[in-house]
Amino acid sequence: MSNPVTNNRIQDLKSNVRYRAFEFSKKILGFVQAFPNTKIYWVFQDQLLRSATSIGANLYEAKSASSKKDFMRYYEIGLRSGNESLYWLALLKQSDLVEVTEASELIKELKEITYMIASSLLTMRNKKR
Repeated sequence: MSNPVTNNRIQDLKSNVRYRAFEFSKKILGFVQAFPNTKIYWVFQDQLLRSATSIGANLYEAKSASSKKDFMRYYEIGLRSGNESLYWLALLKQSDLVEVTEASELIKELKEITYMIASSLLTMRNKKR
């Protein structure tokens, strides 16, 4: 039988966008580390590392924002970084430069994270009115 406390904790983490963005960054680190050391992968590695790790960094930075407007700005930057990361992952996948299943899993997780960020932004904007 499963432990309900553990299951609740896992569910809490799955709904925590900052936690998921951090875990996604770790997955990206492993993903790009496996790239061959050839010129074509250098650009992808650099761009994907920058954009994917920027998502979580901006969400964490939002915690110390000085105003609601500042807080929202960090979330907006995180969302844009997520969209850029989607571009790089899709390009890698469509170019057959990486294993399709792994790229697809990363894209699926990233879409969920960006959806959570966008949803948070919509909620914050509606509360402003």
